[in-house]
Amino acid sequence: MKELKLMKGNEAVAEAAIRAGCDGYFGYPITPQSEIMEYLMYQEPYKTTGMIVLQAESEVAAINMVYGGASCGKRVMTSSSSPGISLKQEGISYIAGAELPCLIVNVVRGGPGLGTIQPAQSDYFQSTKGGGHGDYRLLVLAPSSVQEMADFAGLGFELAFKYRNPVMILSDGVIGQMMEKVELAEQQPRFTEAEIRENTPWATMGKPNDKERNIITSLDLDSHKQERHVAHLRDKYLEMEENEVRYEEINCEDAEYLIVAYGSSARISQKAVELARAKGIKVGLFRPITLFPFPKKPLLAYTNRIKGILTVEMSLGQMIEDVKLAV
Repeated sequence: MKELKLMKGNEAVAEAAIRAGCDGYFGYPITPQSEIMEYLMYQEPYKTTGMIVLQAESEVAAINMVYGGASCGKRVMTSSSSPGISLKQEGISYIAGAELPCLIVNVVRGGPGLGTIQPAQSDYFQSTKGGGHGDYRLLVLAPSSVQEMADFAGLGFELAFKYRNPVMILSDGVIGQMMEKVELAEQQPRFTEAEIRENTPWATMGKPNDKERNIITSLDLDSHKQERHVAHLRDKYLEMEENEVRYEEINCEDAEYLIVAYGSSARISQKAVELARAKGIKVGLFRPITLFPFPKKPLLAYTNRIKGILTVEMSLGQMIEDVKLAV
């Protein structure tokens, strides 16, 4: 049986991570996501499931702790808000280059710079186009409810290990701070050492006598090998685009106009659709759930029968570029 609770989005993703069998959380406080670490500290999961919860000395330290835990085949995660995620970019690039699974939560606040602690969606480019140096992608999930904050923790770990790739939950200060009813999944066990050896044969868990040692690195001084590795990563991202596109369509069947929005903007846009419909204006809402891979083909399918598209986002206009490319 699932458990029903009233929770903040930040609390929901933290509780869901525990229940998804997370092995370790490494973070640093920053508004508006500090409740994630505070909740984990209060729950003390190291006394129940054995999950480690640690406040690092900085965001840079936190992401490199994630790198270390992921190298050992562990389900590990971190969270932060915009400037903190910026500090983690080098480590995220290393993790992506080394093909390691992990979960990263960004509860976005306004920028650039230190900006404001108020919600924003202006980290779209950073999240979907790589963010750090080099050719890499994160698989990006955009929740629009507290329920999805919880659901995407387990899904995020699942996809991270499926593709050996970092997964980001791109939330914002509205979803992180708001309270809603949420159904929580049952507790899943953490991986045993035997399961890690069987399911993640690439992990660094000590060298047994019957196999070669595993080396985790993103460094390759042979330019030809590095080129092959980048091509391999490209093929993996293409596979994500083929198999992992997620989106929601609301009142789109007879729509003459389409609103495209994600996260908290999608919630507001859904109400706008209802008000427009009440006035006889046929408007539909297309909500990307995966921002990478972006649902290009489903969106393109509407272009021959609608009169116009309005992109709604809490930024100067970043997702609009992917919408334009799609249509």
